[in-house]
Amino acid sequence: MDGRIELRGIVLNERPVGEYDKRTTILTLERGKITAFARGAKRPKNRLAAAMQPLHFGTFRLYEGRDAYNVEEAEILNYFEGVRGDLENYFTGMLLLELADYYGRENADDRALLALLYQSLKALENGKPDRLLVRAVYEIRALMIDGQYPGIPDGNWQESTRYAMDFIARTPIERLYTFTVSEEVLSELRRIAAHFRRKYIDRPLKSLEMAETV
Repeated sequence: MDGRIELRGIVLNERPVGEYDKRTTILTLERGKITAFARGAKRPKNRLAAAMQPLHFGTFRLYEGRDAYNVEEAEILNYFEGVRGDLENYFTGMLLLELADYYGRENADDRALLALLYQSLKALENGKPDRLLVRAVYEIRALMIDGQYPGIPDGNWQESTRYAMDFIARTPIERLYTFTVSEEVLSELRRIAAHFRRKYIDRPLKSLEMAETV
Protein backbone atom coordinates (compact mmCIF):
# COMPACT_ATOMS: atom_id res chain seq x y z
CA MET A 1 0.00 0.00 0.00
CA ASP A 2 1.25 3.49 -0.81
CA GLY A 3 -0.57 5.22 2.08
CA ARG A 4 -3.13 6.96 -0.15
CA ILE A 5 -6.77 6.82 0.93
CA GLU A 6 -10.06 8.47 0.03
CA LEU A 7 -12.44 9.71 2.74
CA ARG A 8 -15.76 11.52 2.62
CA GLY A 9 -16.66 14.13 5.20
CA ILE A 10 -17.21 17.73 6.32
CA VAL A 11 -14.47 20.22 7.17
CA LEU A 12 -15.02 21.32 10.76
CA ASN A 13 -12.26 23.90 11.12
CA GLU A 14 -9.01 25.15 9.67
CA ARG A 15 -6.00 26.89 11.18
CA PRO A 16 -2.90 28.41 9.60
CA VAL A 17 0.36 26.54 9.95
CA GLY A 18 3.45 28.44 8.98
CA GLU A 19 3.34 30.80 6.03
CA TYR A 20 1.52 28.71 3.45
CA ASP A 21 -0.14 25.65 5.00
CA LYS A 22 -3.39 24.83 6.80
CA ARG A 23 -4.19 22.33 9.54
CA THR A 24 -7.76 21.10 9.16
CA THR A 25 -10.14 18.91 11.11
CA ILE A 26 -12.51 16.76 9.05
CA LEU A 27 -15.36 14.59 10.33
CA THR A 28 -15.27 11.59 8.01
CA LEU A 29 -17.58 8.71 7.23
CA GLU A 30 -14.85 6.11 7.29
CA ARG A 31 -12.49 7.13 10.11
CA GLY A 32 -14.34 9.52 12.36
CA LYS A 33 -12.62 12.80 13.14
CA ILE A 34 -9.20 13.28 11.59
CA THR A 35 -6.59 16.02 11.47
CA ALA A 36 -5.07 16.67 8.05
CA PHE A 37 -2.55 19.13 6.67
CA ALA A 38 -3.22 20.96 3.41
CA ARG A 39 0.16 22.03 2.09
CA GLY A 40 0.17 25.37 0.33
CA ALA A 41 -3.56 25.92 0.98
CA LYS A 42 -2.96 29.52 2.06
CA ARG A 43 -1.66 30.42 -1.37
CA PRO A 44 -4.46 32.11 -3.37
CA LYS A 45 -4.00 29.99 -6.49
CA ASN A 46 -3.48 26.70 -4.70
CA ARG A 47 -6.11 24.10 -5.69
CA LEU A 48 -6.86 23.42 -2.01
CA ALA A 49 -7.29 27.07 -1.00
CA ALA A 50 -11.04 27.18 -1.69
CA ALA A 51 -11.75 23.56 -0.82
CA MET A 52 -10.40 23.27 2.71
CA GLN A 53 -12.85 25.59 4.46
CA PRO A 54 -15.35 24.91 7.25
CA LEU A 55 -18.82 23.72 6.12
CA HIS A 56 -17.49 22.10 2.94
CA PHE A 57 -18.64 18.52 2.37
CA GLY A 58 -16.82 16.37 -0.13
CA THR A 59 -14.41 13.61 -0.96
CA PHE A 60 -10.83 14.05 0.19
CA ARG A 61 -7.88 12.14 -1.20
CA LEU A 62 -5.14 12.00 1.37
CA TYR A 63 -1.73 10.53 1.99
CA GLU A 64 -1.64 8.74 5.33
CA GLY A 65 1.77 9.36 6.79
CA ARG A 66 3.22 7.98 9.97
CA ASP A 67 1.95 10.76 12.20
CA ALA A 68 -0.52 12.75 10.11
CA TYR A 69 -2.76 12.89 7.06
CA ASN A 70 -1.89 15.16 4.16
CA VAL A 71 -4.59 16.31 1.74
CA GLU A 72 -3.62 15.86 -1.90
CA GLU A 73 -6.95 16.53 -3.62
CA ALA A 74 -10.48 17.53 -2.65
CA GLU A 75 -13.75 17.27 -4.57
CA ILE A 76 -16.34 19.44 -2.83
CA LEU A 77 -19.87 18.12 -3.29
CA ASN A 78 -21.75 20.68 -1.18
CA TYR A 79 -20.52 24.14 -0.19
CA PHE A 80 -23.65 24.92 1.86
CA GLU A 81 -23.80 28.38 0.34
CA GLY A 82 -27.22 28.98 1.89
CA VAL A 83 -25.63 28.63 5.32
CA ARG A 84 -22.51 30.60 4.50
CA GLY A 85 -24.46 33.44 2.84
CA ASP A 86 -26.74 34.20 5.80
CA LEU A 87 -25.18 35.65 8.95
CA GLU A 88 -27.59 33.96 11.39
CA ASN A 89 -27.27 30.61 9.65
CA TYR A 90 -23.50 30.96 9.40
CA PHE A 91 -22.90 31.42 13.13
CA THR A 92 -25.42 28.67 13.91
CA GLY A 93 -23.55 26.44 11.46
CA MET A 94 -20.24 27.28 13.16
CA LEU A 95 -21.73 26.17 16.47
CA LEU A 96 -22.87 22.87 14.94
CA LEU A 97 -19.36 22.30 13.59
CA GLU A 98 -17.76 23.07 16.95
CA LEU A 99 -20.08 20.63 18.70
CA ALA A 100 -19.25 17.96 16.10
CA ASP A 101 -15.57 18.61 16.80
CA TYR A 102 -16.24 18.19 20.52
CA TYR A 103 -18.15 14.92 20.17
CA GLY A 104 -16.14 13.44 17.30
CA ARG A 105 -13.40 10.90 17.99
CA GLU A 106 -10.45 9.75 15.92
CA ASN A 107 -10.84 6.33 14.36
CA ALA A 108 -14.37 6.06 15.76
CA ASP A 109 -17.64 5.13 14.10
CA ASP A 110 -19.00 8.66 13.74
CA ARG A 111 -21.37 7.94 10.86
CA ALA A 112 -24.44 8.94 12.88
CA LEU A 113 -22.81 12.20 13.99
CA LEU A 114 -21.77 13.01 10.41
CA ALA A 115 -25.29 12.25 9.13
CA LEU A 116 -26.77 14.48 11.84
CA LEU A 117 -24.42 17.33 10.98
CA TYR A 118 -25.12 17.02 7.24
CA GLN A 119 -28.92 16.91 7.66
CA SER A 120 -28.82 19.81 10.11
CA LEU A 121 -26.83 21.99 7.72
CA LYS A 122 -29.29 21.10 4.94
CA ALA A 123 -32.18 22.13 7.20
CA LEU A 124 -30.46 25.45 7.95
CA GLU A 125 -29.92 26.03 4.25
CA ASN A 126 -33.54 25.21 3.41
CA GLY A 127 -34.88 27.43 6.16
CA LYS A 128 -37.20 24.70 7.43
CA PRO A 129 -37.66 24.28 10.30
CA ASP A 130 -36.64 27.45 12.18
CA ARG A 131 -32.89 27.65 12.81
CA LEU A 132 -33.44 27.79 16.58
CA LEU A 133 -35.30 24.49 16.40
CA VAL A 134 -32.55 23.00 14.22
CA ARG A 135 -29.99 24.02 16.79
CA ALA A 136 -31.94 22.60 19.75
CA VAL A 137 -32.65 19.32 17.96
CA TYR A 138 -29.01 19.01 16.90
CA GLU A 139 -27.68 19.63 20.41
CA ILE A 140 -30.04 17.08 21.98
CA ARG A 141 -29.57 14.36 19.33
CA ALA A 142 -25.76 14.80 19.32
CA LEU A 143 -25.75 14.11 23.07
CA MET A 144 -27.85 11.01 22.46
CA ILE A 145 -25.41 9.80 19.78
CA ASP A 146 -22.55 10.34 22.22
CA GLY A 147 -24.28 8.01 24.67
CA GLN A 148 -24.65 10.52 27.51
CA TYR A 149 -28.37 11.26 27.25
CA PRO A 150 -29.92 10.76 30.72
CA GLY A 151 -33.55 11.25 29.68
CA ILE A 152 -35.69 14.36 30.00
CA PRO A 153 -34.48 16.43 32.97
CA ASP A 154 -36.81 17.05 35.85
CA GLY A 155 -39.18 19.92 35.21
CA ASN A 156 -42.76 20.92 34.61
CA TRP A 157 -42.52 20.38 30.85
CA GLN A 158 -45.51 20.51 28.51
CA GLU A 159 -46.75 17.19 27.20
CA SER A 160 -45.97 18.44 23.67
CA THR A 161 -42.36 19.00 24.73
CA ARG A 162 -42.12 15.44 26.01
CA TYR A 163 -43.55 14.21 22.71
CA ALA A 164 -40.99 16.30 20.79
CA MET A 165 -38.15 14.86 22.89
CA ASP A 166 -39.35 11.34 22.10
CA PHE A 167 -39.51 12.25 18.40
CA ILE A 168 -35.94 13.61 18.52
CA ALA A 169 -34.73 10.42 20.21
CA ARG A 170 -36.46 7.88 17.98
CA THR A 171 -36.79 9.36 14.50
CA PRO A 172 -34.27 8.37 11.78
CA ILE A 173 -31.87 11.22 11.14
CA GLU A 174 -32.99 11.74 7.54
CA ARG A 175 -36.52 12.50 8.82
CA LEU A 176 -35.50 14.47 11.89
CA TYR A 177 -36.43 17.91 10.57
CA THR A 178 -39.92 17.09 9.36
CA PHE A 179 -41.77 18.59 12.32
CA THR A 180 -42.52 21.98 13.81
CA VAL A 181 -43.39 23.07 17.33
CA SER A 182 -45.09 25.99 19.06
CA GLU A 183 -43.05 28.88 20.44
CA GLU A 184 -43.65 27.56 23.95
CA VAL A 185 -42.33 24.09 23.10
CA LEU A 186 -39.35 25.56 21.24
CA SER A 187 -38.52 27.61 24.33
CA GLU A 188 -38.59 24.48 26.48
CA LEU A 189 -36.46 22.49 24.02
CA ARG A 190 -33.89 25.28 24.05
CA ARG A 191 -33.86 25.24 27.85
CA ILE A 192 -33.32 21.48 27.84
CA ALA A 193 -30.50 21.79 25.30
CA ALA A 194 -28.85 24.52 27.38
CA HIS A 195 -29.18 22.37 30.52
CA PHE A 196 -27.42 19.47 28.81
CA ARG A 197 -24.74 21.78 27.42
CA ARG A 198 -23.89 23.14 30.85
CA LYS A 199 -23.87 19.67 32.39
CA TYR A 200 -21.97 17.65 29.80
CA ILE A 201 -19.69 20.00 27.87
CA ASP A 202 -16.63 20.78 29.93
CA ARG A 203 -15.18 23.69 27.99
CA PRO A 204 -16.41 27.01 26.57
CA LEU A 205 -17.72 26.92 23.00
CA LYS A 206 -16.11 29.75 21.05
CA SER A 207 -18.97 29.99 18.55
CA LEU A 208 -21.73 30.01 21.17
CA GLU A 209 -21.58 33.72 21.97
CA MET A 210 -21.88 34.73 18.32
CA ALA A 211 -24.71 32.26 17.72
CA GLU A 212 -26.56 33.65 20.74
CA THR A 213 -25.93 37.24 19.68
CA VAL A 214 -27.38 36.90 16.18
